[in-house]
Amino acid sequence: MELSPARQAGGPLLDAALFYAHAMTEWEPLPDHPSIGLSRAGGAVRIELRRPEALNAFDTEMAKEFLGLLDRLGNDPQVRCVLITGAGRAFSAGADIKSQFGDERAREVIEAELRELSNPTVLALRQMAKPVIAAVNGAAAGIGCSIALAADLVIASERAFFLLAFANIGLTPDGGSSLLVPARIGIGRAFVMALLAERLPAAEALSWGLADRVVPADELAEVSEALAIRLAAGPTRAYAATKQAINLSSLAGLPAALDLEARLQGELARTDDFLEGIAAFGDKRSPKFKGR
Repeated sequence: MELSPARQAGGPLLDAALFYAHAMTEWEPLPDHPSIGLSRAGGAVRIELRRPEALNAFDTEMAKEFLGLLDRLGNDPQVRCVLITGAGRAFSAGADIKSQFGDERAREVIEAELRELSNPTVLALRQMAKPVIAAVNGAAAGIGCSIALAADLVIASERAFFLLAFANIGLTPDGGSSLLVPARIGIGRAFVMALLAERLPAAEALSWGLADRVVPADELAEVSEALAIRLAAGPTRAYAATKQAINLSSLAGLPAALDLEARLQGELARTDDFLEGIAAFGDKRSPKFKGR
C-alpha cells in the first residue's frame, strides 16, 4: 500500500501500524452507555466519548460511567489494549461547566468530585497494565486534555488542539495536568499553557512533545485503530512492565499532584474570581478578576 505524504512523515510507529491494517477485522459493537460507545477487535477495545452536542464534556453521570468502564477493562485479561477517542468534532471539552458549576452546591462539591471521579480516572489510565492510546480528533481541554495525556500514546488529528483554560474561570489545572503536562513538554511550556490558557494546535503540540504523532483528520481512525490492534497482539506483560517503570521514573509524584490539585481547586471554588469567571463564561464576555 502506498503511503500518503503525511503518513510517510509519520515515522516508523505509523508505518508499522499501517502494516497491521491489512489484517484488520471489523470492530464489533459492545453494550454501551448513552454517552460512551464501545467496540472491540480481538484484544483491542475502542472507547468513544459520545456527547457530541456538548463537545463530549463530562457531566457527573458520564464521569462515573467512564471510571467504572476503565476499572472493568483494566481487570479484564482478554483486553490487551484500550483506544480512547471522541465523537463529532471534539475529543473532550473537559468538565461540563453548565451542569457542574451552575449553582452554589456545585461549588461545594468540586473538590469531592475531583477526589472521587477525576483523580481515580487519571490513575486508572496510568496504572492500567496494558497500553492506552488517545486518538485526539478535536478539542482536548481541561480533564479531556488530562485524559489524553494520561494515555501512553497520543495520536492527534491535524484539526485537534489542546487547552488548559482553567485560568479563564479562576481555577488551577487539575486532572493531574500540573504534572502530566510538564512531564511531556517542560516547566516553561507548561506555564505557557496554564497561565495564558490559549489553544495549542496539533502541529505545535507535536513539536513540543505533547502529541506523539499528527495525522490527517480523515486518517485518524484508521491509523489509531490499526495501532491498537498491533499493540493488542504484542507482549503485553512487557508493555505493562515498561509502563510501570516509566511511571516510577517520571510520574511517581502523580498521586500527590492530584491530591494537591483537588485541595487547591476546592479553595479556589470559594473565591469571588471563580464566581466571576463562571458568570463571564455564561454571559460570553471577558471576566473582570480582582484577585480575591
